[in-house]
Amino acid sequence: MNLPDPADSGQILEHMRVLVVEDDPRAAETLRRTLQAEGWAVDTAADGVEGVESACARTYDVIVSDIMMPGRNGYELVRELRHRSVWTPVLMLTAKDGEYDEADAFDLGADDYMVKPFSFVVLSARLRALARRGAPERPTVLQAGSLSLDPARREVRRGETPIRVTAREFAVLEYLMRHKGDVVSKDDILQSVWDEHYRGDDNIVEVYVGYLRRHIDTPFGCRSIETVRGAGYRLADNGGDPST
Repeated sequence: MNLPDPADSGQILEHMRVLVVEDDPRAAETLRRTLQAEGWAVDTAADGVEGVESACARTYDVIVSDIMMPGRNGYELVRELRHRSVWTPVLMLTAKDGEYDEADAFDLGADDYMVKPFSFVVLSARLRALARRGAPERPTVLQAGSLSLDPARREVRRGETPIRVTAREFAVLEYLMRHKGDVVSKDDILQSVWDEHYRGDDNIVEVYVGYLRRHIDTPFGCRSIETVRGAGYRLADNGGDPST
């Protein structure tokens, strides 16, 4: 990691608290020391189990978690936090560099991802961005006809039938349901669902809409997500129920 000179830190984050979950004591201490130099209040947890307990017991502006840890790894930590309705932004660190690892992190509910070794300047900037974004309040159950989505429980149902979706599919569907009846563009969805650093093809949205249709529509004979040529997508107010 490239460590900044504490005297050069012009960004003082008063009252901003970060939880660092890292099983390597030396790496944890380096993160603690350098984040404190930037003005953060820092707590540390030695593994995923302790990290979940700390994140549930205290409010943090952002969480930094290693992925490869004994006991409960970073993926499991994020999954458990989201299951417990803890929406604190999470940035994941890993020594593994692969697009599938990154996709797994995002699908499980992480907000950002960095590969070791990394620039501490970049890490700090991303943490500030996540802290500014905050943990948005999650609403009550969203409803469109027989289609329902519960953000707190992270459940999707068609009538009484539960539907399994990935975290990314869930996020796309949540955005569409928040804007049901409105046409939303691919760019709208990318900016709201994908990480701000995403620079890939916007056709990834089309891919995930296809996944969603196979889960929430096809088995039930419904057509909830309409493609509006040249404009984007619209989720029907009635959830695509054929009887309404």
